[in-house]
Amino acid sequence: MSKSFQTKEELLKDTKEGMEKSIKSLQTDLQKMRTGRASPALLDDVRVESYGSQMPLSKVATVATPEPRLITVNPFDKSLLSAIEKSILISGLGLTPNSDGKVIRIPIPALSEERRKDIVKQVKKAGEEGKVAVRHHRQEANTSSKQSQKDKGWSEDQVKKANDEVQKLTDTYIKKVDELCAAKEKEILSL
Repeated sequence: MSKSFQTKEELLKDTKEGMEKSIKSLQTDLQKMRTGRASPALLDDVRVESYGSQMPLSKVATVATPEPRLITVNPFDKSLLSAIEKSILISGLGLTPNSDGKVIRIPIPALSEERRKDIVKQVKKAGEEGKVAVRHHRQEANTSSKQSQKDKGWSEDQVKKANDEVQKLTDTYIKKVDELCAAKEKEILSL
C-alpha cells in the first residue's frame, strides 16, 4: 500500500531515508566479505553456545586485529574457549582458529586469484541487489506521488517535479552503490 504525503519534501525525505538504509545494508554486506585482510566484521555473524543460549561472539569475547592477516579472539570467560573455536570452525567462513588456552588466533590466508574473482562476483551481485533496492524506493516514491495526487490534491506539475527529484536521488544513490562496489573490488584485487 502506498503512502500519500502532504508535501513533496516529506516524500523526498521518506525516499532518501529508505535509500540510505539500502546503502547501509550494502556497506554491511561488503564488510563481511573476506578479502584476505583481517577484519572483526568477518566474525559478526558467528554465534556461540554460552550458558544455554546462542550469543553473538562480540558478547562473549573481545575481537581484535593486531596484524593485517590475524584476528584474535579473547574470551571474557576462558571456559568458553572451545565453544568459541567450534563456532568459528562451523561458521562456514573457512577459517581455522588456533588456541593457546587463553587467546584464539585466526590467521587469514592470502586469497588465490580464482578466489578473488569469486569474491568480485559476489561484490557485483551485492551491488546489483543494492541498485534494485534503491530502484524499489524510487518506484514506491512515484506510486506515493500519484497517491498524493488523489488523496491530497497534488497537481500534475507537483507530481512531475516530485518524480524528477526522486529520479535525481535515485541517480545519486545508484552512483554511491557503484562507488562502494568499485572500492571493494579494488581492495580485493590489490591485496
